[in-house]
Formats: sequence, C-alpha cells, structure tokens
Amino acid sequence: MSRKGAGNKYYTTVVANIREYRLPTILTPTFMIGEVIMEMVIPLLMASIIDDGVNKGDMNHILQVGGLMFIAAAAGLLFGLGGAYCGARASTGLAKNLRRAEFEHIQRFSFANIDHFGVSSLITRMTTDVANIQNSFQMVLRIGFRAPASLLIAMVMAFFISPRLTSIYLIAVVVLAIFLGFMMRRAAKYFREVFSRYDDLNESVQENITGIRVVKSFVREEYENDKFKKAVGTLYRSFIRAEKLVVTNMPVMMGSVYACILLLSWFGAKMITAGDLTTGGLMSLLAYCMTILMNLMMVSVLIVMFTMSEASITRIAEVLDEEITLTNPSQPDMVVPDGSIRFEHVSFSYNDTAEKPVLDDIDLEIASGETIGIIGGTGSSKSSLVNLIPRLYDATKGSVQVGGKDVKTYDLDTLRKEVAVVLQKNVLFSGTVLENLRWGNPDATEQECIAACRLACADEFIQNLPEGYQTHIEQGGTNVSGGQRQRLCIARALLKNPKVLILDDSTSAVDTATDAKIREAFREKIPDTTKLIIAQRISSVEHADRIIVMEEGRINGVGTHEELLASNEIYRDVYESQIKGSGDFDKQGR
Repeated sequence: MSRKGAGNKYYTTVVANIREYRLPTILTPTFMIGEVIMEMVIPLLMASIIDDGVNKGDMNHILQVGGLMFIAAAAGLLFGLGGAYCGARASTGLAKNLRRAEFEHIQRFSFANIDHFGVSSLITRMTTDVANIQNSFQMVLRIGFRAPASLLIAMVMAFFISPRLTSIYLIAVVVLAIFLGFMMRRAAKYFREVFSRYDDLNESVQENITGIRVVKSFVREEYENDKFKKAVGTLYRSFIRAEKLVVTNMPVMMGSVYACILLLSWFGAKMITAGDLTTGGLMSLLAYCMTILMNLMMVSVLIVMFTMSEASITRIAEVLDEEITLTNPSQPDMVVPDGSIRFEHVSFSYNDTAEKPVLDDIDLEIASGETIGIIGGTGSSKSSLVNLIPRLYDATKGSVQVGGKDVKTYDLDTLRKEVAVVLQKNVLFSGTVLENLRWGNPDATEQECIAACRLACADEFIQNLPEGYQTHIEQGGTNVSGGQRQRLCIARALLKNPKVLILDDSTSAVDTATDAKIREAFREKIPDTTKLIIAQRISSVEHADRIIVMEEGRINGVGTHEELLASNEIYRDVYESQIKGSGDFDKQGR
C-alpha cells in the first residue's frame, strides 16, 4: 500500500472513530503542553535561587522563588494527571469504537467476505491490532505533543542562557534524528510481518481448541504442540529481527546524553571561570540537556509504536473498507409470498479463479409445501445448492427464486427469517435451553418453545435435564450429545415458522427411529412449509415427494423413490448397499 493510501486508511479508521471523544482528545495535548511549560520554568527558578539567593545569601529570595517552584511543580502535577486521564479516556474510547465498528461490519459480512479474511485473522484484527492502535494513540496524544513541545521550549530556554553551548544540543539532535530515521525505516517492514504472523498463531490455537476432542481421540497432542511451537517460533524470529534494530536506540541515546553532559561540563566550567556563564546557568543548561535528550528518546519510542500501529491501522482499515458482497437492493421486497423455489440455469463458484464451477447449470422447480430429499456423495455440492436459497452466497450465473421472486430482490433479513437452515454442525450458544431456542423467535412463549421441541423430538430429553428448559447450555453445546444438539437446532429453526425449512444432514447423529418421528411430525404439523432434506441415509428421504440425486455439482436425477430405483443407477446402488447393511452413499465411490 502506498503512503497516500495508508494515510487515507488512517483517517477512516482513527479520525472517524474518535469523534465521540473529541473533548478529551483536545484536552490531552493541552494539559501536556501545560505540564511542559511548568517543567521548563522550574530550571530557571532554580538558577535564580542559586545565583540570586544562595550566592548572595538572600533568604527571602530563596523562600519566594522556592514557593514559586512549589506552585509550578503542583501545577505541572495537575496538568500531568489531567493529561493522563483524558488520554486514557480518548484512547480507550477509540479502541471501543474500533472494535464495535469492526464487529458490526463483520456481522454484515457474507460467507465470501469471511472466507476472504479467515476467522483467526478477524479475531487478531479485533484484539491485538486494536490494542496496538489504542496504545499508540495514547502515546501520540501525550508524548506526541509533550515531547516536541518540551524539546522546542528547552532549546529556546537554553539558547537564551548560552547560544554557544546550545549548539552542542543541536549537533546531538541532528545526529540522533538521522539514526532514528534509518532505524525505523528498516524496522517498519519487520513489524508489518509480525502482525501477519499473529494470524497464523491464532489460527493454530483456534483450530486446536475447536477440535480438541479430535486431537485427543487421535492422540495428536505432540503433533499439535510441534505445530504451535513452529508458529510461536516464527513470530519470535520476526519480533527479534525488529527488536534487534529497536534496542540499539537506548545505548545510542544514553551515549549522546553522557557525551552532551561531559561537553557541557567541560566548556561550561571554562565559561564560568572566564565570567561568561553563571553556576546557576550551567545547572539550568544541564537540566535542559537531560530534558532535550530524554524527550528525543520519547520521540523515538513513539516512532517505534507508530511503526507497529501503522500495520495494524492498515489491517483494521481492510476490514472496515471491505465491500460486502451481499447487499439489499434499493427498494427490497419485504414479503415472501410462499415457499416455492426455482433454480434457472444456476452456476456457482466460491471464487473467480476456480477452474470449474461448484454448481453447473442447475435447473429445478420446487412447489410450495413440497418435501424434497437431496442425496449425493461428499463433494457433490448438496450444501452449496441449498446455501443459495437463503442467499448465504449469490449464484455466479442464473437466477435463484423463492416465492416467485429472485432472492436478490428481497430484504436479506426478511428472506432469512422465512428460510430456516439447520446444519449438521449447527452451533448452540452459552445460555439456557430456552435462550437458545429463542434465537429462532425472541418473542416465543415457553409453550411455543415446548411445542417446537416436541416436533423435533427434543422435549423428552429436555424434560430429563437437571433444570429442564432452564438448564444451562455450555458454549458450543458441549454438555449435550450430538443428536440432542441437532434436535435443539431443528426446534430453534421451527420457531421461526418458516416458509422454507432446510435440513442439511441435520439428523445424521439421530437414530433412525427418531429420524422417522421427526419426518412424520413435519408431514402432520407443517404441511405448508417447503422442506429440503439433505441426507446420506436413503431412509431419511425415501418418503419425500421427490428426491434429487447430486453428482459433481450437477443434478443426476430427480424423481420419487420408486422412480429413481427404476431409472437411476447411482440411487439404486446406494439403496441396495444400505439395504444390505454395507454402508452409506460415500462408500460407493460416487
């Protein structure tokens, strides 16, 4: 990204999200400059005490100027406290707004947008990257204004005391500025690399924790440890490359400080002897020397932080500026008339670079209220087909229609409320059973939830839970079985009272008897809802009005159970293999 582009990203991510905290943002540098002024006054007062008080034995002058020093120190303390409070308020407010803006924008992402970044990268951008910007912004508000102001005022004060000795500062500042510029330019590329390594690390952690049961069942802990060590080691090496440059900052700075002190002491002593400088003046110059060089060191730290945050700003801007691939039309339809579905020569690819489409020229019409079975081997694009109906993805070619209208004409929320999808690995969230069920309908009564659970054959096991419908569900539903999780998800979808219900292999963990009860309840209780059932078991779809056989992204056959047995070789082979008990669809090599 060009520097100009990075500047634009900085504006959109930082300035646009700090407006709520304009007042503390303005007050912070104001307080810091006030603190600097008080600090710069103190060496002059100290010089006056030495030259006009101590050397002349004037106790009244010492007390008067000492009182002024106390007032200046107290005022500086108050200014510093005000700057610290306002700076913390502004920076934490910015972090809050950035995280909220990212989260809200991500909520509008399509699956394609999420695939573009990856879950682990999005987590890093909302945590580590925002923390970097928060810390850097606070430093900019405090050190970014304080250090340059302190440098400038100290240089001016020193110049009035002795222009000749002040030239020592100027030489040191120029040398250090050249060194810092060279160091930061080289370190910047390493810091940009570091934050991309965070994504890899988070991905390793997320994948391991999410699949910890699989890891343990296959005794792959050692493999996962090695993979994590590799990710941590790569991140470590990236940081080391950057820090090797950054750590040279301190010895160079301290070397400059000591060199300036020695030169000031040497030349200042000669000037005092010659009568060109007072003892108090030399003391003030030494104080200003420390102020100038220490503030220059602060500037170098600020540059390091800003270099680190620049990469984070770019990464957050990429999320906030990501164009959402699925959007509402200007005047969306707010009503889905019925559950009829039509695919008109639909093709679909997950990305533009794919050699061949995932779905190829799908032409299909489903009447409202029909029960459709969909069967096919792994990779036959069954899920891809149904994902186009609630517009989780958009078709690459052709048109997908629900209720006689193209899905692209509907308001997205309206469409998805009328098309309920139950996945094989649907997720439950931490909370009670009732709270999870009400994801389907926040206003559902307890009786409505119980009725939906009875349809999904979930009521019986819920009643046996320790607290029934008030039983707490752990995150991801880890304290219920796979079959119980699926039945709860089916009940949750039914509470939406949808016009289209899609079961994407969502009874795979349910026994055949319960599966049959669920299908029977669907036929009797929701006859007007269009039902699409993806399954591997023939028994789950054989009573459907029609069955679709998918193979390699195309429709291989459509018909009733009897028609497909007579005319479709794939379906017949699967049926015979399952009747003989030799396995499911995938074992046929289709």
